Amino acid sequence: MKLENLRPLSGNGKRLYVETYGCQMNVGDSEILVSIMQDEGYRYTEDIAQADVILVNTCSIRDNAEQRIWGRLREFHRYKRARKGLVVGIVGCMAERLREELFERETVVDVVAGPDSYRELPRLVAAAAAGGHGVNVQLSQEETYGDIRPVRLDRNGVSAFISIMRGCNNFCSYCVVPYTRGRERSRDPQTILREAQELFSAGYREVTLLGQNVNSYRWKEGTAEAVDFPALVERVAGISPLLRVRFATSHPKDLSDRLIEVMASYPNICRAVHLPAQSGSDRMLAAMNRKYTRAWYLERVAAIRRRMPDCAVTTDLIAGFCGETAEDHAQTLSLMREVGYDSAYMFKYSQRPGTLASRTMTDDVSEEVKTARLNEIIALQNELSTASNERDMGNVFEVLVEGLSRRSSEQLCGRTSQNKMVVFDRTGETAPGDYVRVRITGCTSATLFGVAE
Repeated sequence: MKLENLRPLSGNGKRLYVETYGCQMNVGDSEILVSIMQDEGYRYTEDIAQADVILVNTCSIRDNAEQRIWGRLREFHRYKRARKGLVVGIVGCMAERLREELFERETVVDVVAGPDSYRELPRLVAAAAAGGHGVNVQLSQEETYGDIRPVRLDRNGVSAFISIMRGCNNFCSYCVVPYTRGRERSRDPQTILREAQELFSAGYREVTLLGQNVNSYRWKEGTAEAVDFPALVERVAGISPLLRVRFATSHPKDLSDRLIEVMASYPNICRAVHLPAQSGSDRMLAAMNRKYTRAWYLERVAAIRRRMPDCAVTTDLIAGFCGETAEDHAQTLSLMREVGYDSAYMFKYSQRPGTLASRTMTDDVSEEVKTARLNEIIALQNELSTASNERDMGNVFEVLVEGLSRRSSEQLCGRTSQNKMVVFDRTGETAPGDYVRVRITGCTSATLFGVAE
């Protein structure tokens, strides 16, 4: 299979423009919906001014994400005025959560489609183009899009996402995902392996297996033995030692010793685990319905490091959840120091309508306190990230080249197995997709610098 078969295709159909907000799952979903639309004759474009159809793939995890999209919709009025017949659609999580309000607040919106309705998009767009509204936000118990071959929208042709499951059954009290993406269902492993093999044959050298909680992946059909997540990761890693395998996201309550053992057994399974803690306080973890304790979390980190001392551990942290006290916040800071995270995604708590927290708890931490606590978390993580990168000084890492450095065409950039970005001087015929051994000679809190050996 040639690389261009995984790229946006050319054609004579109407032009489709897609904007994607939010998580890696949304990036993967955009590649699915472009594939569906292309099969109906639409032509993908990166020039919004030339678009006949604009689809915005949305996120509802935090209020800030939704506010950005409301602002973007207001900007779309000028495109509507400039291009007669332009169809604007809101798809994804925000469409699922705010289907009625989207039409009421913004006349620019013609189509609203939830995460399980992408197969219906050609019909919905056609209905809108005929002067009506296209709406489908029905959640599914079965939809995985396993038979769809995504159109790869990435620019480097090196790394790709593969969605292995959809939905979530965890119902963390702060999280809207189970309500916008539905209940958990896993994808047929044969379709996942096929997709990974096609990507490798097309020149890709890294895949990231995606799910809201990849550790709970499980496929069972007929009398065949069930395939769980460790077995799936092992099968994907077995495609080729040249194919790096990553995954996100792991729920701490389900991270098994068997998965750690599989990771340690395959050098091409990346030494990086994203393990969202959210808080270091047992009281907060219980209120968040995370289903583990601080002690359990620390034991899982210890288990990772016993078997893979070089494994990076990253996390998500929430500042100012309902009822959080100064002591709860201090417990989060102490957890950060004890684990020594390599990096983190850090956020202020944002109450989401429809969640358990919005129904049963009071968002009683002021914005000023949330901001102050978040700033402390960020400052500490900057220290931890810098310390992590400084420990890499003088060491040699295998770097998968992704492309040119943003700052200089004379430098390349790529990632280590630990998912750290490395910038180094360009030498010889080195190209994206190549593996290069790089000795680390400098760093910032976010980037490593080195010399190719």
